Amino acid sequence: MKSRFSFFWKSRKWQSPKMEGTVFAPALKELEHVRSEHGEILTKHFLEVCKHILPVLDKFGTALALVKSDIGGNVSRLENMYSTNPSRFNYLYSLVQVEVETKTAKSSSSCTNGLLWLTRAMDFLVALFRNLIDQEDWTMSQACTDSYNKTLKKWHGWLASSSFSVVMKLAPSRKKFMEVIGGTGDINADIEKFCTAFSPLLEENHKFLARFRLDDMKAS
Repeated sequence: MKSRFSFFWKSRKWQSPKMEGTVFAPALKELEHVRSEHGEILTKHFLEVCKHILPVLDKFGTALALVKSDIGGNVSRLENMYSTNPSRFNYLYSLVQVEVETKTAKSSSSCTNGLLWLTRAMDFLVALFRNLIDQEDWTMSQACTDSYNKTLKKWHGWLASSSFSVVMKLAPSRKKFMEVIGGTGDINADIEKFCTAFSPLLEENHKFLARFRLDDMKAS
């Protein structure tokens, strides 16, 4: 009895089952519900998609810790406002419209500012994810740096840009990263699906913010 139990325990103890599907699976599922029947972006579901991407960033380790922190913080800011009146703020842009009307949209602590920087951070991630499937010969550091230069760099000051260059040296190996996030699914296919479905939402955010000249605010 003892030997059978011991064998069972050892065989179970050292098993490390792969996740079901890829790490993108929850975000892809949430994207199915992100628009209303009239095509408007729903606050709760948009923010849930962004939250589902945070586990992907965990796999980068220290390299993208600041990006993860920014996304998490801005999601929380928008969620807090949404929770005060879910029916009023059911649509994502209603959070901005109320601040435009009260002339508080340009405040550094506004939901408008939170949405802008959340969108920019997600722009960076989409560009990075595309690099990982399109530029197969690039290192992780190359993929990250190229994505940063195309998206966030122009909005950051010298200090933030310099800090990013330093932390990129801590990026994990590309091969190991792709294995970890792949799970039992087709990681390249899921990344392509995510980028294809999520990019139009980000473009829509930029266009909406630009209507009120709120898309060009830089870091303070």
